[in-house]
Amino acid sequence: MLNKLLFKNQDKKQLIIAIIGAFMGITFLITSIHYIIKVNDFGKGVDVFGPNTIIVQKKVTNASSLNLTKTDFSNKELQKIKNESFIVDVQPVISNNFDVSFETSDSLVPYFRTDVFIQTVDQKFLGVQTDQWHWKEGDDFVPMIMPREFLVMLNTFMCASGIPQISDELAKEVKFKFKIWNGKGMERVNARIVGFTNEVSSLLVPASFMKFGNDKYSDGTEQKITQIIIAGKESEFGLVEDLLNKKGLETKNAQMIVGRLKSVVGTLFIVVLGISIIAVLASGLVLIQYMQLLMSRNSYEVRTLLRLGYNPTDIIKSFFYYFIKIFGIVASLGLLVFFVFKYFLDEMFASGGLYIDTEMTYFSIISLLISYTIFALASFNTAKRGIFKQF
Repeated sequence: MLNKLLFKNQDKKQLIIAIIGAFMGITFLITSIHYIIKVNDFGKGVDVFGPNTIIVQKKVTNASSLNLTKTDFSNKELQKIKNESFIVDVQPVISNNFDVSFETSDSLVPYFRTDVFIQTVDQKFLGVQTDQWHWKEGDDFVPMIMPREFLVMLNTFMCASGIPQISDELAKEVKFKFKIWNGKGMERVNARIVGFTNEVSSLLVPASFMKFGNDKYSDGTEQKITQIIIAGKESEFGLVEDLLNKKGLETKNAQMIVGRLKSVVGTLFIVVLGISIIAVLASGLVLIQYMQLLMSRNSYEVRTLLRLGYNPTDIIKSFFYYFIKIFGIVASLGLLVFFVFKYFLDEMFASGGLYIDTEMTYFSIISLLISYTIFALASFNTAKRGIFKQF
């Protein structure tokens, strides 16, 4: 009875406009939050380095070939790069200053030996899912991260020898050895693979093993920093790219493409998120204003009901339930349309080479619940103030 009395024969143009705005805002709010999270996670777990992290070196020019310019980094240059507002951190990539070779030492695979170049980076940059990334003298083996191209080369050698090739999982079980030496001594150290990378072309080892080799078997030449690892801020990778061009630095194209793609797509969805929040707030305000207008137009009916003995709480609940029901239907439709959008967007990203995780993000659903809760509280307070004004 209350609903018929209070809500029947009302002009619903403003209500329809607010519903359309809320529907669009909620749909794009969920979509933008979901894909901001997914794009941010893109690339995690597929390699050893974290998001927006690249290894760079100075470009080799004719001048550097003639020793007119240096290709190594000074501490002053590292600090200057680190001071940039869009740079999270900069650390040197330490290389071996001693002779080292790498060989198989397992009956499962044929003997294979080659001279190698090993490096180490600060552990905070590594995303290797292992508790074995540590070493001290006397340990059973040195953990290492192998360039995937090295494994390809090893499999090519095995295929040419008529021997079955090995998978990533099997390669981690194969026993290897490092042979390190200088003019005064030599020793062999067991080694095992704990991960693979497409981002570096050298074997990565723990810093403790590198220090051991450099301290004991260094050839005496000065340790130079020829590569550095840079971590840039989210959505500001374009500034990192500008910095590389300005300072004559270079990195692998694959790293730049992933970083640039994440930055552009992430920025796009942040813009959509901002517009969505504004749309949801604006439509929520229009709904609240419509409630106030509805109570104002029904002031005579409300006062009459109160005089007849109706409990104010029942009238407040009528207005409250009416509007949260509308917002709930709009939110449900927005969520449903989001799933439709998600299907087509996931297909579009996959066809474009951006293979993001397709699982649902909890935070996008939480954002919907937060929006609904805020609107419900605002509706209840508005209804309560409007009814008690009639006393």
